[in-house]
This record gives sequence, structure tokens and C-alpha cells, in this order.
Amino acid sequence: MKSTLLAAALAVSATSAFASAEKYVLDPSHSQVVFSYNHLGYSTTTGMFSGFEGEIMFDQNDPAASSVTVSMPVVEMITGWKPREDHFMTEDFFGADEGDLVTFTSTAIEVTGENTANITGDLTMNGVTKSVVLDATLNQVGDHPMANKPWAGFDATTTLLRSDFELGQFAPFVSDEVEIRISIEAQKAEGAGG
Repeated sequence: MKSTLLAAALAVSATSAFASAEKYVLDPSHSQVVFSYNHLGYSTTTGMFSGFEGEIMFDQNDPAASSVTVSMPVVEMITGWKPREDHFMTEDFFGADEGDLVTFTSTAIEVTGENTANITGDLTMNGVTKSVVLDATLNQVGDHPMANKPWAGFDATTTLLRSDFELGQFAPFVSDEVEIRISIEAQKAEGAGG
């Protein structure tokens, strides 16, 4: 009897916890993933993904109960130099085809401050999945002044090793470490309550 009551109580808590998380969808026009790496000691080379899709189940009262999923087409990478983009798509690196994605799905969120958290998740890239931690900041949440809809903005950083994802060609001359900076905006989905 006690175990049945406990199970029922847990089910109700889980449902009410989930109910307080609200769905936000990424604004592709204001969401970017910027990566940079050292090139032979001479320069810092930068590239970017933008225009990608994703959603956040955002619980403002209990951020640890939030979640995020994002996907971006590999072939949409921008580096500012077409021959480099073409090279990245070859078998030297991604061997990418149309439809190949980089994905991130959160698995845990540890709140570290009033507006900060470590978001752990599974990053899948080049057919390899590894757990990574994003050092994230909630920039702002509120009504967007032009769209007149609930909006949220986040920044995050992490460092990856290319070789972890079988993308280590030319390391260590071209840095194995890649710095990642993420900035996203998301709007509350229609019918998401509140």
C-alpha cells in the first residue's frame, strides 16, 4: 500500500514538474555556434553554424528540470572561405553528405548561480557521440519588445577535442582543441501556456 501511494505521489510530482517546463523554439535568425582553433601557431581560425533548429523545455522556477535539444546540418557550416568549407566536407574531416547533422541533447543541468548552469549532454558529430558540458548563462527572459511574445536568450561555452570525434587531421599542428561559443534566442511556442 505504501509503495503504491509513493509511486502515485512520484507520478504526480513528475507530472507537475514537467508541466511547469514551457517549450521554447530556437529563433534561427539569432542563434549561432561559433568555433575557433589555432592554425599552426600563426592565427586563430573561426567558423560558424547558424540557422539551425532546436527546442528548450525551460522551467524558470526550477532550471535543473529544463532540457535542450538542437540539431544543425554539417553542410551549413560557414568559415568565410569556400575552399576550407569544401575541405571540411571531404573524407579528411566530416565526409559529409546532405542530411548529416550535428546534434546535442541535454542529459542533466546543474545550476551554478542565479543565471548560470552547467548543461551536460550528448553531442553527436561525425557519427561519434560524446558527453560534453556547456557552461551556460541565461542572458534574459521576458517579452520581446518587437515580437511581443515571451522570449529567452542564452550564451554558453565549451572546449572540444577534434580527435574525440575522429576529426583530428593535421593535429597537433592545427590545434586539436576547438573553442565553442554558443548564443541562442528562443521564443515560447504557441500554446505553451503562461
